[in-house]
Amino acid sequence: MLSVHFVYFIYNILLSIFYSQFTTFHSIMITLLDYGAGNVRSVRNAITRLGYTVRDVQGPQDILTAEKLIFPGVGSFGSVMQRLHRDGMVEPLIERIRLNKPFLGICVALQALFEGSEESPGVAGLSILPGQVKRFTDRNLSVPQIGWNGIVLHKESPILKGYQDQKLYFVHSYRASVADVGPDWLLSTTDYGESFVSGVEKGNVTAFQFHPEKSGEAGLNILKNYLDSPESEAITVRQSLRVQDKRTHIAKRIIACLDVRTNDQGDLVVTKGDQYDVRNDGEVRNLGKPVELARRYYEEGADEITFLNITGFRDFPMKDQPMLEVLQRTSENVFVPLTIGGGIREFTDSDGKHYSALDVAAEYFRSGADKISIGSDAVYAVEEFLQTGKRSGKSAIEQISMVYGAQAVVISVDPRRVYVHAPEDTAHNTIETTTPGPQGENYCWYQCTVKGGREGRDIDALQLAQTCELLGAGEILLNCIDRDGTNSGFDHELIRQVRGAVSIPVIASSGAGSAQHFVDVFRETDVEAALAAGIFHRQEVPVSEVKEAMRKNGIETR
Repeated sequence: MLSVHFVYFIYNILLSIFYSQFTTFHSIMITLLDYGAGNVRSVRNAITRLGYTVRDVQGPQDILTAEKLIFPGVGSFGSVMQRLHRDGMVEPLIERIRLNKPFLGICVALQALFEGSEESPGVAGLSILPGQVKRFTDRNLSVPQIGWNGIVLHKESPILKGYQDQKLYFVHSYRASVADVGPDWLLSTTDYGESFVSGVEKGNVTAFQFHPEKSGEAGLNILKNYLDSPESEAITVRQSLRVQDKRTHIAKRIIACLDVRTNDQGDLVVTKGDQYDVRNDGEVRNLGKPVELARRYYEEGADEITFLNITGFRDFPMKDQPMLEVLQRTSENVFVPLTIGGGIREFTDSDGKHYSALDVAAEYFRSGADKISIGSDAVYAVEEFLQTGKRSGKSAIEQISMVYGAQAVVISVDPRRVYVHAPEDTAHNTIETTTPGPQGENYCWYQCTVKGGREGRDIDALQLAQTCELLGAGEILLNCIDRDGTNSGFDHELIRQVRGAVSIPVIASSGAGSAQHFVDVFRETDVEAALAAGIFHRQEVPVSEVKEAMRKNGIETR
């Protein structure tokens, strides 16, 4: 008869074998081309999660000698090419591709394979492929494309083996034209108003416009296929697939938001306010630990996670290590986009050292953030622009957008209603409302606020959104103080006003109390995403319930 200890021993062996696909470390070393721009931590974490060891390129020679190279393109086309030239990486990259050595490019790295891009006129790409990368032109679509879309395969690929029409995460304003890519290179296309190149492959050289490291389990599987696939000595011709009349569709996004601050005991907690008041009976509401909640929402199917740091970075952003650690730890297990907001501005610390907004943003990106959310400082930047009529080039919006691209900048708008009896009673943009004011007013405008909603400014939400787009922002997070914590649904009137006036994506926020509220906001406005906090934290409405309601009502979802 087998002893209990022996059975337990065998059980542990079987259990370790079961988990081996996630924990086994492989002998192949993966080399990462980290040229110092943006969030490459997520790529690094994904590779480690899949059981491989990562090292960074230390010099041009490493480009040629790497067993497998990953080029995570983060930032604008011009800034990427400038850094590659600065570090002497351009010629080794071209040579590696010519020698058919394993190469995986992500996002801007795919665009860098072309001769150039409209994003950075006059800047030469690697010229592996002919043609210019151009901006999306369909005026009916928001640009950047931010969200989860599908791909249509044009030929077989070991890297896309097992791909089953899942959604993958895209975030870009510029796209490669199908007409510029011959059948020997074209791997996949995606539709966003028009069909564009979402994947190229020839031999051991592959590049994707989407981010596999931000595409959940589907993306991890694709990345695993690249890491596991053997190197082919010759350039193999993949079998072409018969592409039927099939189009892909971008999904509406569900975003879980975590307001993070220290409580009275000094612990970092997720909290939630009612109209921005986070205290209950004098104590800061504690709804959980940020890293644990973020992982839960990822596992429930949230399309993005947003952290809003509502206290820490206001005085010493570069020294707020707990929040940086939250990002670092979250990115180890959460493979969807992470947005961080709170204190993205220039400042001088107590030692007299000056930091630009770009310096502060860089710390966030290096810690795992994909996008930066700017609140009060966006209001101040817009006020300055409206007074001068000129771009200063010094605002956080302009600085970050120039280096990392518009898609990396989110503007968090915190407006409240101001009622008037008639449009001529104010110089601001008004709407005729179906919810009259306290004196029976049938019109209102939305006053922007700063300092967590505590101070109103003489600027309306429409002015803010339009000017921020002009300054280089790529997305609007549209809150509504009047609806915050009410569970009465999103403010459709505010959303329609702003969404109809900008060409960048808009995220609806504040007021969600049921799955039906998400269905309603997607049906009645043209918003690209919807965000909630309290109902998710308190588990009143799980993310999965929202997704199921959307599917039942014919709303595209992941």
